Amino acid sequence: MTTTDYIGAIGVSLILLAFFLNLRKVVDTQNLLYLSLNFVGAGLACSASMMMQYVPFIVLEGTWMMMTGFALLRRYVQWRQQGNETLQGQFA
Repeated sequence: MTTTDYIGAIGVSLILLAFFLNLRKVVDTQNLLYLSLNFVGAGLACSASMMMQYVPFIVLEGTWMMMTGFALLRRYVQWRQQGNETLQGQFA
């Protein structure tokens, strides 16, 4: 396997881990862990796709990362509006 393969495999594994945790009802789709796994995973998968110059997956993973980034930003804004309460419990 090449470095590109490893990066892509790690990225896809993170996305699948988030999906599995959601299916098992360990986390919901608004959970900080779920969003973080998707964001990082999509970023790595998109990077690997860029290294391979495979445009369809650059678009797919780039969009996935962007949408997850918006969800993370929304969570941050909500947290700020709640008076900077601690993030403890946000992973539950």
